[in-house]
Amino acid sequence: MFGGQQDPSRTEKATPKQRNKQRKKGNVPKSQEVSKTMSLVAGLIGLFLWTGTMAHELMIIFRQYLAHAHEFKVDPQSIYALAQALSWQLAKILLPLLFFLAFVVGLTMRLQVGKLWTTEIFKFRWDRFNIIKALKQMFLSPQTLVRLLKSLLLSIVVAVIPGIILWQEFANFLPMFYATPEGVATYMLKTGFHMVAYTLMPMLVIAAADLWYTRFSYEENIKMTKQEVKDERKQAEGDPVVKAQQRKKMMEQMAKRMLQDVPKADVVITNPTHIAVALMYDALKAPAPVVLAKGADHLAERIKEVARENRVPIRENVPLARALYKATEVGDMIPPELYKATASILASIWRMKGKMPGR
Repeated sequence: MFGGQQDPSRTEKATPKQRNKQRKKGNVPKSQEVSKTMSLVAGLIGLFLWTGTMAHELMIIFRQYLAHAHEFKVDPQSIYALAQALSWQLAKILLPLLFFLAFVVGLTMRLQVGKLWTTEIFKFRWDRFNIIKALKQMFLSPQTLVRLLKSLLLSIVVAVIPGIILWQEFANFLPMFYATPEGVATYMLKTGFHMVAYTLMPMLVIAAADLWYTRFSYEENIKMTKQEVKDERKQAEGDPVVKAQQRKKMMEQMAKRMLQDVPKADVVITNPTHIAVALMYDALKAPAPVVLAKGADHLAERIKEVARENRVPIRENVPLARALYKATEVGDMIPPELYKATASILASIWRMKGKMPGR
């Protein structure tokens, strides 16, 4: 299909990141036919609404200058002043219509592409000077054929429809010989309005078709390969190697913080070599013992090593150590079902130290 993706490997729809990337480059779907057609519609509406005011202002200008024509002194200064005055008066008449046209065209473009401001399109690029590529786009590109057909169809519409209307109005031309200037002007404006209105109808259809084709072609041209989608997802989620390194560093920091809290513990429960859980009980801070640190294998050995250095009691209790390691995280209070087993160990330590429970 015309405008379809030429690369068979690009089968995936563009991701949001790819769309944003294209937008930053100024590559957005916009139909020139929609803008041209809407400018003509706006011009027709503007003239229909503003013609009466324009005619009235022009009549005032003609009366003003013709009434004092005999007083006009022909010299460079007078002609220059007259040109300035006429320019300003004509500007006041035409500027509202021109501003209305600019507003409609700007609104049409904004509705097509959204909010967009980029300077990428002004950057120098060598590929724009690739003559071979330019010739291929001019003569071998499907888009070129589409543009040719579109221009041909528009030319036929613009030529045929006004011709048909003029042929139908041919019988009304001779009676205009006897009409007043106002009547001639009214007839010309009315006929011209009909010509433009009937011409715009097929142009609106062409513009709608061009809008659809432009968006279809854009979506096809920004499609991605499966590998590009995978690479983008990998970048968004992070490289597995980098994530593993970050996870390792995070675990090292967590282990370091845990080991710093081990000296505050009342007891370290072990299993006896694979697991170690450091507990602290302070009734003023928490109603149950809190896990300060826990670890397995190498980290368990480090916890016990720090405990020995700081004379923190170490008790071996395989079921309790496994249950604490499985059911709790660092900073958690132990679950109620482990109160009794933990309390018996803490009580024995306090009796040996001659210390009251809860500090």
